[in-house]
Amino acid sequence: MIDFRLGQEHEALRKTVEEFAREEVAPVIGDFYEREEFPYDIVAKMGRMGLFGLPFPEEHGGMGGDFTALCVALEELARVDSSVAITLEAGVSLGAMPVYRFGSDEQKARWLPRLCTGEMLGAFGLTEPGGGSDAGATATSARLENGEWVINGSKAFITNSGTDITGLVTVTAVTGVDDTTADGRKEISTILVPSGTPGFTVSRKYSKVGWNASDTRELSFADCRVPEENLLGTRGRGYAQFLSILDEGRIAIAAVSVGLAQGCVDECVRYAGEREAFGRAIGQYQAIQFKIADMVARAHTARLAYYAALAKMERAEPFKLEASIAKLVASNAAMDNARDATQIFGGYGFMNEFPVGRFYRDAKILEIGEGTSEVQRMLIARELGLR
Repeated sequence: MIDFRLGQEHEALRKTVEEFAREEVAPVIGDFYEREEFPYDIVAKMGRMGLFGLPFPEEHGGMGGDFTALCVALEELARVDSSVAITLEAGVSLGAMPVYRFGSDEQKARWLPRLCTGEMLGAFGLTEPGGGSDAGATATSARLENGEWVINGSKAFITNSGTDITGLVTVTAVTGVDDTTADGRKEISTILVPSGTPGFTVSRKYSKVGWNASDTRELSFADCRVPEENLLGTRGRGYAQFLSILDEGRIAIAAVSVGLAQGCVDECVRYAGEREAFGRAIGQYQAIQFKIADMVARAHTARLAYYAALAKMERAEPFKLEASIAKLVASNAAMDNARDATQIFGGYGFMNEFPVGRFYRDAKILEIGEGTSEVQRMLIARELGLR
């Protein structure tokens, strides 16, 4: 029989992060959210706990864990707040992971130790203002000139890109034409751009609907020069590299989504036992019971979906199909649970001081970021041979 229980180490981690989220994050995150302020103290505590280094080897300053450990932590954080969860998710699976997967020994030695401790955040510069889901339509360019990459273009919706502790952005750019293809397809490469590099401009943070305590910005590059050795991995393999990073990231986003969906359940079970209407607790009414039952079923099913994807990933088996299924199912569960939780809370559910109000605002982006629901359906169909 398949055992879906966490092992002892993962369960111990889950309890530790659950306690941290409940005692350190929950009491203060609402104020950060209202002020649209990045929670540096919370992030620093997460760094000291080793959360940013969970899936990386100790030789690089990590905790020697695995991707499952990261997802367990993400789910527990998102049960309380998604801004904190997405800061960790983007910092690890999008910021540090490309360096770990594709970086040279020198690049790993330079960047990973501080990324693993959370002293520094990395960002993932893929999406462009005119590109959206079509990452292959990259317009940002980079040309080699006197031993330097000269980068021009812009990126949009980039998480962790403008904080005081952001150290680098990994950027996809067109570096030429792929002569091996009949249609002269773009050669896309990835290049590490340290923060503060001349010609690299970080915009003011966006005014967002949700994730208000996280950092999201537009980036621009105007004759931005970095050394030739800042190329990450093999020239011309940037698009393929980032697609593989996104496959992993979709499992992580599914974990965040499950956390939000479960947080909605937690809040509604508590509220249904306290709130009275027409002389008794609303949890005694079948209409409320059925809503909460559906919410539990969604969270449970979504958790199994991302566990299944994780299992294949950890066994080094192909997992693209399972990652897309997990991301699709979990983000839908988060959105549906947030809507039902808001309805159960009534007017209080529309107030940001209540967690479900923030959950409702945070849920929608989970159906968009790291591949929209439509893209996930397209990928699932492709994996079935429907092209």
